[in-house]
Amino acid sequence: MKQSLFDIVSNKKIARDIYEMVLYGDTSDLVRPGQFINIKLDGLFLRRPISVCDYDDKTITIIYKVVGEGTEKMSKMDGGKLDILTGLGNGFDIEKSGDKPLLIGGGVGVPPMFNLCRKLIENGKDVTVIMGFMSQEDVFYKTEFEKLGAKVYVTTNDGTEGIKGFVTDAMKEIEAYTYFYTCGPEPMLKGVYDASKTSGELSFEARMGCGFGACMGCSCETKYGNKRICKDGPVLKKEEIIW
Repeated sequence: MKQSLFDIVSNKKIARDIYEMVLYGDTSDLVRPGQFINIKLDGLFLRRPISVCDYDDKTITIIYKVVGEGTEKMSKMDGGKLDILTGLGNGFDIEKSGDKPLLIGGGVGVPPMFNLCRKLIENGKDVTVIMGFMSQEDVFYKTEFEKLGAKVYVTTNDGTEGIKGFVTDAMKEIEAYTYFYTCGPEPMLKGVYDASKTSGELSFEARMGCGFGACMGCSCETKYGNKRICKDGPVLKKEEIIW
């Protein structure tokens, strides 16, 4: 974990209530897809945990949804600096993927799939991505995933784009995959868990106090004892999860 100041390079709306922010600074503590950052905002006591969409040697891209005071404040930022904790969470294990991994993201669970997808394709994997949204107005990054070289399925609850239904409906159309990775709201994760045919990894969302394992506020029970979503997670193996 590292605390650094980052410059806001850009901040733009990309879908309904969804914003993409690019930050410039020290990214050396980011080592795995699926990790997150914790952002300090003036006037607010707790930092805001946001998953990392993509990163390189100098920049971090995050995608966030405006859902409260913190993200509303972020959506209005145009330049300036942010105090950020980086390198949080365990992230996904790309060594487990096999040749044909399946990536499943729902809503703001889509962004951490992007860096994971890029790294898997760079390692010669045949990647399929399922992206689930409420409606066409909520869809983002479909073209970006396709440009990486992934096969992409989009589902919307109301059928306004792609397959009508849930990500589990799209899973029925995938003939074979070697491993799955998923991130999204807990009901979706449970659905993916039940529908999955292989082992995999699930990234959980949780309310966090500190974001680095000190406050114990995001503990959950697993088959191997209690784990902290912010530090021992947010990624848990399918075989250790208790619903």
